[in-house]
Amino acid sequence: DAQVGWDFQLYQPQEKVSATVGGTLTLTCTTSGEGPIGPLKWLKGWGSRNETIFDQTSSSPRVTRVQSESNTDFSIYIRDVRPEDAGTYYCVKFRKELGREDELFQHGRGTEVSVHETALLPGMVAAVVVLCFLLLLSLLVAFCMYRRKHRGEGDRQCLTRDSFSSVPLRCCAGTPGTPSKVLDAETSHLPSQQSSKEEHDIHYADLQPLPAAPRRSRSPGAVCSEYASVRVATK
Repeated sequence: DAQVGWDFQLYQPQEKVSATVGGTLTLTCTTSGEGPIGPLKWLKGWGSRNETIFDQTSSSPRVTRVQSESNTDFSIYIRDVRPEDAGTYYCVKFRKELGREDELFQHGRGTEVSVHETALLPGMVAAVVVLCFLLLLSLLVAFCMYRRKHRGEGDRQCLTRDSFSSVPLRCCAGTPGTPSKVLDAETSHLPSQQSSKEEHDIHYADLQPLPAAPRRSRSPGAVCSEYASVRVATK
């Protein structure tokens, strides 16, 4: 009966809304048409135990209108959401009566608000997992490149030493100022009848490498030698 002669309509479209502690909650309420003179309020709960959350004459610092100058949009923000903000909220239009308390004219169907603790959303969890995977993959690739680089340097050093040590050496034996005789290191194994005295007649030896010989394959795990033993004798 209170709505007879008025085309006023109130819309509260949200049925359920969730919010996180410390976040901001938006409750939507719009109106259309002409209605009676009287305030529009937001109430938490229904019946005798309801609590006024917002009205057009007073409000708390945490609750403000989304569009303060609008005559049709009465949506509100609730900032710094707390666990106790959970509940059902109603947008209510009242009709003002002279000498009496404001009379309920029309109300929305209510919006149920749930509040939960701050938590990582599924999308954020997936992003963190992908980021960690990419980081581990990058570290693995960097480690493999480091190992490969140092292994390559070791192979080059071994190759240089092998190519040097595998080349026959020409030795020039003799005394300073006298002609030297060129000997091949591979002929250093002289007949056993040579005397030990002849072995001590060498005054100096000039070892010179020949051109590089073809690379010989090394067995896995072979260790490079940094030393060579050359024994020559003069006649």
